[in-house]
Amino acid sequence: MSADKYNYPSKLLADAVEAIGSLPGVGQRSALRLALHLLRQPKDNVHHFTDAISALADDARYCRECMMISDGDVCSICSDQRRDHRLICVVESVRDVMSIEATGQFHGVYHVLGGIISPIAGIGPSDLTIKQLLERLERLKGQDVEVLLALSGDVEGETTSFYLYRQIAPTGVRVSTLARGIGFGDDLEYTDSLTLGRAIAGRQPFKV
Repeated sequence: MSADKYNYPSKLLADAVEAIGSLPGVGQRSALRLALHLLRQPKDNVHHFTDAISALADDARYCRECMMISDGDVCSICSDQRRDHRLICVVESVRDVMSIEATGQFHGVYHVLGGIISPIAGIGPSDLTIKQLLERLERLKGQDVEVLLALSGDVEGETTSFYLYRQIAPTGVRVSTLARGIGFGDDLEYTDSLTLGRAIAGRQPFKV
């Protein structure tokens, strides 16, 4: 975003506005308001803010097991032996993991695809972590494993679920899907916890 709309008294301010304005959904006016707000804060507060962002960029990793954002090689969910590691919930994003965890109804583990198949957006199966999911299932071969497809109920989500089912079905792994408490076209991120929890508890075998 260019900061040329306003006549900034300081290049430092202009640069800060441009950086903040690069965030999704933040316009130039909002970016200016946030930059001026930061300028009024104690320096320690601002440094804490910028240090946290820097640490996120430099130190955050993706769990080698489920591809979720993590502080280490394995996330806290995958390293929790109290969870059912034979029940794998496949989701689009980290935000969906957080939504499902908020229900308190799911006690398995996750696999984060990093998106959904979308030809319009140029996203194909090879752009997602499907290969890693299949490799994970291969390591669990011989165990009673269930894969719960918890993707959004829009066309792209349904397309991705169908593709995953076709890839997983030959392995003999059970594939289930959320109960239809989630309406067609709904995003998990915006579904209330009660509805989402019931959809998990009432999951059904995936049907073509």
